[in-house]
Amino acid sequence: MKTSEELKKIVKEKYSEIVEKSAAKKSCSCCGTSENDYTVFSDDYTKLEGYNPDADLNLGCGLPTQHAKIETGDTVIDLGSGAGNDCFVARALVGEEGKVIGVDFTEKMVNKARENAQKLGFSNVEFVYGEIEDIPLPDNTGDVIISNCVMNLVPSKQKAFNETYRILKPGGHFSISDIVLEGDLPEGLRDEASLYAGCVSGAIDIKDYLFVIKNAGFRNIEVQQKVNNDLPDEVYLKYMSQEEWESYKRKGFGIFSITVLAEK
Repeated sequence: MKTSEELKKIVKEKYSEIVEKSAAKKSCSCCGTSENDYTVFSDDYTKLEGYNPDADLNLGCGLPTQHAKIETGDTVIDLGSGAGNDCFVARALVGEEGKVIGVDFTEKMVNKARENAQKLGFSNVEFVYGEIEDIPLPDNTGDVIISNCVMNLVPSKQKAFNETYRILKPGGHFSISDIVLEGDLPEGLRDEASLYAGCVSGAIDIKDYLFVIKNAGFRNIEVQQKVNNDLPDEVYLKYMSQEEWESYKRKGFGIFSITVLAEK
């Protein structure tokens, strides 16, 4: 069992690699950058206002901005902002009167996002280096929080959602897209570093995920969208026999992307 610091190191290294590969115009995805290059979780941003291809590294598993009820003038915080993809879409919704703050703990991602914002000439989009378990923002900062396929990567999800609650204004809300499970994850996948950094091995059961949100103090919790986004069979067959995999499927095991809304 890896420690929290070891898991964070895995994620940071993999996502730094993603930035480097994107600079070389190679494909990358939510599920890794090498032999595990699957884009089954990614959604299409290309028709959304504010979309910028330089900021889209295919790392998401939903479109939280479309469900987040963002209004003109809002302050929006994106947790795990990557190269800025969701931030720039959110910026189109808040307008010149609003503000968007992206938080990411991979320095190369933060630098890439800042570079993209500078190219676009945005003065109301800011990117901050920091961990989601200890967000470097004051209490009651945001009207809306978004996050896209990131919370599953955080070792302590309870700390992450406690921090989410802290930085939201009273009456504020979040809309978060993430990967969850129904049933137990096969043991081999739990130990696969590249899949951890790519959304899967850090995912928990949907019931546990929603309990963590409730335990942080949120109310009116609503699953806005749930999509079965299973990996190809050959991924599972690396870690178990065909018979074992068939048994998992009969038990209803599955990997899902969900978008959840909750209020403070």
